[in-house]
Amino acid sequence: MKIKVAILTTAFMFVVLTTATAAPIYTFPIAGCTVKYGKYHHDYPATDIDAKKGCAFVAPIAGVVDEVNTEDKWSGKTNKGADRGGLSISIIGDDGNRYYGSHLSKIEANIVPGYKVVTGEKLGEIGTSGSAKGTKPHLHFGISYPTDKGVWWIRRGVGLEKGKTSPWKYLQAWQVGKDLKPKVVIPAVIPAEPK
Repeated sequence: MKIKVAILTTAFMFVVLTTATAAPIYTFPIAGCTVKYGKYHHDYPATDIDAKKGCAFVAPIAGVVDEVNTEDKWSGKTNKGADRGGLSISIIGDDGNRYYGSHLSKIEANIVPGYKVVTGEKLGEIGTSGSAKGTKPHLHFGISYPTDKGVWWIRRGVGLEKGKTSPWKYLQAWQVGKDLKPKVVIPAVIPAEPK
């Protein structure tokens, strides 16, 4: 009888141990909506993800909120690079990379610099703020290395891997539930602000 109980206990423990799975590290940055996006962005390595206005922008990884822009200061007359993102959020992921989303219509009230987010937590909603005024609602999504505050030309997205790769292959993986860590190239010298 003791042997039978030991065998059943061992079998039960094996089933329990083999069916447990870890939570995903990464998730697609838009939740609950149909999306469309391409491999390339117009002039630097980032991705515009088309979705309906109001769709949830979620944390693609656990991390800490880095920068939050709650005021849309963009003007077509001045077209300042720092203002093009409109309402925007960046987080420093637990993997050490920075993740940036912009052109939002709303930012959640609790999303402030220093706030700790979990993977999939709602950060804001898709919109057309900043230089996206007059375009389809979309999320501008960029991955970069952390920098000092206000270095917008890095925050908006930099080349991954060989310096020219967009986030596309990572988005593709995350969309189907695969964890794929972005490989960010950090230059010896941070490039100067574009004119």
